[in-house]
Amino acid sequence: MTLVVSTSFASIEPGTVSNQAVNTFKSEFVGATSATWTINKDFYQVAFTMDGQQMFAYYNKSGEFLAVSQNISSVELPNSLKKGLKKVMSNCWITDLFEITNNDQISWYVTIESADEKVVLKSDNGGKWKVFQTIEKI
Repeated sequence: MTLVVSTSFASIEPGTVSNQAVNTFKSEFVGATSATWTINKDFYQVAFTMDGQQMFAYYNKSGEFLAVSQNISSVELPNSLKKGLKKVMSNCWITDLFEITNNDQISWYVTIESADEKVVLKSDNGGKWKVFQTIEKI
């Protein structure tokens, strides 16, 4: 176990990520491997593997947990979201689907594409899909 933990956090440069963020991560994601930290202006991101799944956790500069995200397949969506997605997918295909969980809610983002555009849809806590972003293809 000691080897896994020390190997998992080998990519952290001393003094760059707060000890609080690292300690919070270690306590919340016991068994995580291949952790790689990225420092952004307002938050830390750690990419890691947990139970064979690639995940991303986010922490503020004080080291407090903000959210965790992971790619999912459409079969993992709640039934109501699957049904709603089928209604808007004529002549489209899914190119990206992920879920974000924080302390208060779960949000799902799906990117669907047609020959002419990409549309990113969002659902909070299993509510109806709403257009988050539309990107016209050139």
